[in-house]
Amino acid sequence: MLFRTYRYSRWDGTQNIFDLDADQLMDMLSDDILNNGDIMQALRDLLRQGMQNRDGEQMPGLRQLMEQLKDRRRQQMQQHNMDSVLDDLKERLDDIIDTERRGIQSRLDDAQQQVDEAPEDERGQQEALYNLLEQRANRNLDKLDNLPEGVGSQLKELMEYDFIDPEAQRKFQELLDMLKSQMAQNISQQMQQQIQNMSPEDMEATREMMRDLNQMMRDKLQGREPDFDGFMDKWGPMFGPSPPQSFDELMEMLQQQLAQMQSMLESMSPEARREMEDALAQALDPETQREMAQFANLMEQLMPMEDRRRQYPFLGDDSLTMEQAMQMMRDLQQLDQLEAALQEAIRTGDLSEIDPEKLAELLGEDARRVWDELDNLRKLLEEAGYITGGDKTELTARGIRRIGQKALKEVFAHLKKDRIGGHRMDTRGANGDLLGETKTYEFGDPFQVDLQTTVKNAVLRGGPQVPVRISPQDFEVHRTEHMTKAATILLLDQSRSMGLFNNWQAAKKVTVALMALIRSQFPRDTLHVVGFSDYAREIKEEELASCSWNAWVSGTNLHHALMLSRKLLSREKGGTRQILVITDGEPTAHLEGDRSYFSYPPSYRTEMETLREVRRCTQEDILINTFMLENNYQLVNFVDRMTRINRGRAFYSSAANLSEFVLVDYLNNRRKHVAA
Repeated sequence: MLFRTYRYSRWDGTQNIFDLDADQLMDMLSDDILNNGDIMQALRDLLRQGMQNRDGEQMPGLRQLMEQLKDRRRQQMQQHNMDSVLDDLKERLDDIIDTERRGIQSRLDDAQQQVDEAPEDERGQQEALYNLLEQRANRNLDKLDNLPEGVGSQLKELMEYDFIDPEAQRKFQELLDMLKSQMAQNISQQMQQQIQNMSPEDMEATREMMRDLNQMMRDKLQGREPDFDGFMDKWGPMFGPSPPQSFDELMEMLQQQLAQMQSMLESMSPEARREMEDALAQALDPETQREMAQFANLMEQLMPMEDRRRQYPFLGDDSLTMEQAMQMMRDLQQLDQLEAALQEAIRTGDLSEIDPEKLAELLGEDARRVWDELDNLRKLLEEAGYITGGDKTELTARGIRRIGQKALKEVFAHLKKDRIGGHRMDTRGANGDLLGETKTYEFGDPFQVDLQTTVKNAVLRGGPQVPVRISPQDFEVHRTEHMTKAATILLLDQSRSMGLFNNWQAAKKVTVALMALIRSQFPRDTLHVVGFSDYAREIKEEELASCSWNAWVSGTNLHHALMLSRKLLSREKGGTRQILVITDGEPTAHLEGDRSYFSYPPSYRTEMETLREVRRCTQEDILINTFMLENNYQLVNFVDRMTRINRGRAFYSSAANLSEFVLVDYLNNRRKHVAA
């Protein structure tokens, strides 16, 4: 007994959970290619919708990634309240004030204790010091009691306040540094990280950098070339280890960072926004405020931020600190950029603009694995030889054959087994392959003598003798299998109605399947495909998969199609010559000279010219079989007149069973006949 063993290992992220080969992928794309005639559009549709492999596993597409992104953004906005940032500032100010009050009382208590414990000769001095402290404490408490309501106003007052408690002063300085760092973030992340350690000299250097930056922006607005290289030589370290390499790149970075602050303010209620703007302004000295205001104004003129300064409707209750709010703005801005990249990829099918690292950071590793799988689809088809590489992606001959094989397989899945004929007839005649059998020679047989059997027949008849005497009845010739040969023209209606009434895909699939059938089973046969709408033209095999119906010009010019078919069939000598017509409407156009004449309802002249061409086909022994995809009176009446002239056959079919009618008829016409 054989036992199958399995080995299990821990998931490490490298295993391929969605196994898909190129053949399966090509089969998935085939219907879309037949319908639209565009391999890139078929790939785009697959990238949008995702796919299911043969094991039933579903791989998400770009639309599912887009929904995940929107859910992530929606979750954050439903969870948090942006106005709470101001509440956090108020709480921190209240804590600073309470800390100062407790510190004042603690200093007074300590001073009173020193008075009580002082020796008699030092008590007067201690009491004097206590009185001075008490007077200062009362002035400070009076200022604290009379602080204005707004956060910005309180910050302004406290910046001029002489703290008594060191801890309260430390907390207030931390709050100022935090506000400064958030304002500095509008210029550079590196500055945001360094702001807390800046000396007054460093702040002066920062103001000088902003003056130089504002001057570059003025130069750009006035049509002068900014001195970007000089600016970066002087101030490059302020922009971190990966500084921008051009003025435009610098502006893009500044716009992105300024937009984070603007979005946070836009997402607050008007009252909270005014207070927050006032608080941020108070954190900077007046000169720096002026430079920052000029920077914001120049940036708005140079690169308007209407698209980036987005208001997010926060509806939740969870509170945020300012640092958390700014981080959320960065995340939301990155989600917006990722959404734009996904939308572009959905439109174009190009995944190169999507950053897989950012995708993993914002949506998780599963999203990145989905991107890897989607990005691999085109490479999979290229490596298998189904599509061409380079800038222009097209189907290769192998890709076209694969589509034909898939169509043929689907078509024959609907046919009964006893309806598929052998498409050969065994004849004792010429031009066939040897069967490995022999027969007695008859007049008219090709003289392909089987010498060994002929000599044996002579020996059996006349006995052993030298020389062996051979008579005519001894001759044995090889049997040959004579293959029937057919030349077929398939007329494929490409008029606008074929696409509008959803008949095009079925007709094209049958054409591709018939091509695959002839190429694989009946290599001696020939098949030409002629498409016709306002004019007719031959469709080469390599063009078949990408051809489509005519969405712009009206006309069903069967007259021109029959003319072209007669010309093509005139090159075929011997065998059956036939025309298969697949159409959903009566002729509405004909040729007059080399120009197409269109009329709807169909003109009498169009009908007569078309039927005249049917007579010419009949005179040249060309059979016409017609497959109608509609059964309206005008079409049925015209086809009836055509079949009376040609003695061909006409079928009414729907798009669903067109394949059965066409291929069964083709095979039945080719059934095996055995001659004696």
